[in-house]
Amino acid sequence: MGERTVSDLLVERLAEWGVPRVFGYSGDGIDGVMGALRRAGKPAFVQARHEEAAAFMAVAHAKYTGDAGVCLSTQGPGAVHLLNGLYDAKLDSKPVVAIVGQQASTVLGSAYQQEIDLGRLFGDVCAQFVQTAHTAEQLPMLIDRAFRTALATRSPTCLILPHDVQTMPAPDPTAQEHGVMVTSPGLRRARVVPHDADVRAAAEVLEAGERVAIMVGQGAYGAAGEIAELADRLGAGVTASLLGKPVLDEGLPFHTGVMGHLGTTASNQLLQNCDTLLLVGTNDPWTEFYPVPGQARAVQIDIDGRQLGIRYPVEVPLVGDATETVRALLGAVKPRDNSAWREQVEGWVRTWEEVSTRRAAAPAEPLNPQHVVRSLSGRLSADAQVAVDVGSVVYWYARHLRLPAGVPAHLSSTLASMGCGLPYGIAAKLAAPDRPQIVLTGDGAMQMTGLAELVTVAARWRDWADPRFVVCVLDNRDLAEVSWEQREAEGEPRFATSQQLPDVPYAKYAELLGLRGLRVTSPEELDAAWDEALRADRPVLIEAEVDPAVPLLPPGRPYKQVKAMYAGLAAEKGQLARRAEAHLRRERADEGFDDPR
Repeated sequence: MGERTVSDLLVERLAEWGVPRVFGYSGDGIDGVMGALRRAGKPAFVQARHEEAAAFMAVAHAKYTGDAGVCLSTQGPGAVHLLNGLYDAKLDSKPVVAIVGQQASTVLGSAYQQEIDLGRLFGDVCAQFVQTAHTAEQLPMLIDRAFRTALATRSPTCLILPHDVQTMPAPDPTAQEHGVMVTSPGLRRARVVPHDADVRAAAEVLEAGERVAIMVGQGAYGAAGEIAELADRLGAGVTASLLGKPVLDEGLPFHTGVMGHLGTTASNQLLQNCDTLLLVGTNDPWTEFYPVPGQARAVQIDIDGRQLGIRYPVEVPLVGDATETVRALLGAVKPRDNSAWREQVEGWVRTWEEVSTRRAAAPAEPLNPQHVVRSLSGRLSADAQVAVDVGSVVYWYARHLRLPAGVPAHLSSTLASMGCGLPYGIAAKLAAPDRPQIVLTGDGAMQMTGLAELVTVAARWRDWADPRFVVCVLDNRDLAEVSWEQREAEGEPRFATSQQLPDVPYAKYAELLGLRGLRVTSPEELDAAWDEALRADRPVLIEAEVDPAVPLLPPGRPYKQVKAMYAGLAAEKGQLARRAEAHLRRERADEGFDDPR
């Protein structure tokens, strides 16, 4: 082995930070780092098919493990490709460290090939920390700061490494001189709790409420037991943001499910009728589904004070960890009998279960997508993991998939970027290769990144302790979510030229890669397909041919807010539009509406 370089030091530092794997794609701008990874053997390098997917994998690693994810790319186009995944990390508040190559320092400013001002490129997405290493001595300090900042601020950071710096001799770690910062890796999470007086003030608000609603988000992970106990003391109903869906067992009789545009009728009723609202670790943007401002007194808990009071007027804002803060509230809130409100909430939950069951069972051509996702409920083992892509599949996941307690499920929520599903699933599987992995995706997202990253699955599955990796593709040959958004928001008919997708034989493609492919075209085939996929000896792709006419209907909206949907469908010709209108009227009738014709 030759002289130890800055790249060797970088790789050693990654290991000291506990990084098990780095997601990326090689290129000449990071040759020095690649050489060091080869020499060290750890962290492992995971080759994605595209840098965007590598960044998604890093975000998913952070979401499924709680640790910082790391992605690596060359300069120029490789760096640009990282942006979408890094914005996913920024908007969903996840720690990711991006390590990006750059042309040699001597050519910067000369308009050299692949030369991009990377500091400016990453200046927004990595606003908390983006720095370039100009000398060998800077490297330890910069990588330590990149990790500390990512973890402390729950955001992406970026370290830029010019090619010549990568191959410089590693600095002497024992040197002590002016102008050289000596740092060390490591960060331990602090215990953050509000002041006692603020906890008492929050307890007074909650105890005064007669109709209490609790909304949980991803910040409430780890506090399920405490939240359930607090809900019982208050006789409260509980709803969840999309990111908060896995936090609390949705089988609890007072859990109304996901709220918002893609939520349940029960959640809509809970929030429209409560007089007190407790927000726990949530920053959900669907504010039109919150209580009307002034309707409810509100308490909010968040580890980040910047998130307090920005979605709803909050009387008592509490900065603190969800578990610690709810535990403190339990010490201040006295049990009471609020059975009338609780019974009303549980009635809404039972009604939603009846409505959602009917909706999933409704005939469609050929398959009802709600039935496809609902059929997975009850088949998920307690050790399963779920990844969800963006599109109409998110609605069916939010409303119909019952997750066993403790089963993690993640997706790109705030950025809502298509193409996250397969990269998320791969990163989750690499983090826990002994757990079965399910990926739910639509055909649009599958064509965007999924077909490429299925190659990654085919290249890696033999190394997994448990080979089960199930990809369910809802194939309707339509960008269904956008089609329904055009109708709902604009009263526009579906624009087939922009919405219609090419027909792709997904199951056959999986078979070509050495995986198993199952094509499902009737409800009678569905149960057997799920059962076969979940016991297979290799990854399986289920290609479910579903009906694009099933509406993405927001819950509980008055006719004036869905009138545009009818207008858009009326302007469309053909059986698809007539079938879609019939489905829409049926589902509206399920909610008690009799819309004019």
